[in-house]
Amino acid sequence: MRFCCTRLFPLLFAFALLPAGLLAQGASSSSSGKHVKKPAVGEALLEPGAVLNGVYRNKSLGLACKIPDGWVLRTEEMSAREEDDRTDAKTSPQGAQGNTEDGRAGRVLLAAFSRPPEARGEDINSSILIAAESVSAYPGLTDAAQYFGPLAEVVKAQGLEVDEEPYEFALGTKKVVRGDFHKDVGSRVMRQSTLAFLSHGYAVSITVIGGTEDDVEGLVGGVSFAGK
Repeated sequence: MRFCCTRLFPLLFAFALLPAGLLAQGASSSSSGKHVKKPAVGEALLEPGAVLNGVYRNKSLGLACKIPDGWVLRTEEMSAREEDDRTDAKTSPQGAQGNTEDGRAGRVLLAAFSRPPEARGEDINSSILIAAESVSAYPGLTDAAQYFGPLAEVVKAQGLEVDEEPYEFALGTKKVVRGDFHKDVGSRVMRQSTLAFLSHGYAVSITVIGGTEDDVEGLVGGVSFAGK
């Protein structure tokens, strides 16, 4: 079953899909102090969550995600950047046509990096990005597996290759759909895994990036769900 997207796949994923050097151009260019995000219609149903003692927790989703020691958080900056991009889109004819009816939009719930995105390094800048998009942005979306249709188009456009078809598995009390990708970056390989599920009228995605399979599996292993 195919479904119709009313807009392009969110820019926040574009940040996660780019190599570390390009991530710096986006995440470090925003200043969260200049923006105050107003909740859109329906967003009160999904809390932003919070980080405490190195663990991101979101009670609305029953979700917990461990953040490795020494990592830096850039959630507010990426949220501000996403808000800017939505504002710019609304002022364009194309953006005005692509607005969702209920006003809900993409939200960055967590953005964490192994080092500041502007800091150059030889290795892949491992990262965790948790985001939520209104299901209404994708008319016909009824299953998390369908979410990987537009995602596959974006990752291919960014030069990533799909490792295998998305598959469903149980992560604690939650069933999620997982897709794996990789990209050669010079002599290195960037590996990405995205977990997706539907909740509270949102398509929620957890994207992790690492330089090795062990790096990625370690980050995925830090994600857990508890019954509510």
